[in-house]
Amino acid sequence: MNKTVFSGIQPSGEIHIGNYLGAIQNWITLLDSYECFFCIVDYHAITVKYDVKDFQDRVWNAIIDNIACGIDPEKSRLFIQSHVPEHTELAWILNSIAPMGDLERMTQYKDKSKQHKENINAGLFTYPVLQTADIILYKATHVPVGEDQVQHIEFARRIVKSFNHRFGKIFPEPKELLSHAPRILGLDGKAKMSKSMGNYIAIGETREVLQKKVMSAVTDEKRIRRNDPGDPSICNVFSLHQFFTPSEKRDEIETECKRAGIGCVDCKKLLINGIWATLEPIQEKRTTLLKDQNRLREIIYENGRQCKQIAENTMGQVKEQMGIR
Repeated sequence: MNKTVFSGIQPSGEIHIGNYLGAIQNWITLLDSYECFFCIVDYHAITVKYDVKDFQDRVWNAIIDNIACGIDPEKSRLFIQSHVPEHTELAWILNSIAPMGDLERMTQYKDKSKQHKENINAGLFTYPVLQTADIILYKATHVPVGEDQVQHIEFARRIVKSFNHRFGKIFPEPKELLSHAPRILGLDGKAKMSKSMGNYIAIGETREVLQKKVMSAVTDEKRIRRNDPGDPSICNVFSLHQFFTPSEKRDEIETECKRAGIGCVDCKKLLINGIWATLEPIQEKRTTLLKDQNRLREIIYENGRQCKQIAENTMGQVKEQMGIR
């Protein structure tokens, strides 16, 4: 069986370095060894309140940002979820298989319900069903995720097993591909980096804003004075150095921190330089992409047409097996 990857990202505003490290960088490494489907999941994004006027801008900004970060839309199928209505058609069918008890145990549903108490809707509850449909519509064998999404892939496997047992084998059981950076903490050092939490660094930050944000980041709270030795293993700023600072320099920072040879301010300044060295070329590529949006739209629409053909074939098999005409 060919190895196929599916992954999606919501158009929920600015892509931040947590998205970049935890998802997009991982996607890039898969382009040459898997058939890759990368989807802007706009249907998932409407489960929370949003501004209709800027929704399409958010969708296209997500596409541009992903390409600027390194996703090649001509080596993968980067497309928009709502361009392929079979996603929601299959989700409805899977709703008839999905156990309520499994959905009630989903950690993300509990978390989202706390964050959006004024809008706890059925879409939040059945989110994993649509996510399962997204994945299996293209018969994906692997799904790159962070550790917080593993529960959803386990759920998808249970749905696939139930469907295949009841109607005949159509779908492979998807496996998670854990990112090398499965959980990126925010600047508060406590919660996962998130736009809703306001603890993030966007890939489009100016150097000035980047500097302000990093300088406000929480470090080793036990290190009160400059001459106190630090513990890099519990310092969130140092954890980011692992992704943005060359190993030799990072080892030096770790050693100096432990013996109080470097202060938190100096450590943060070095991190700012490392992050900016990554963000600056991404921002430059984004500027270039914005100058040729018509060509970009042609590619994305063509990817959507190709995905729809695949999805139609899958739904034809599903309906045949289920006795739906």
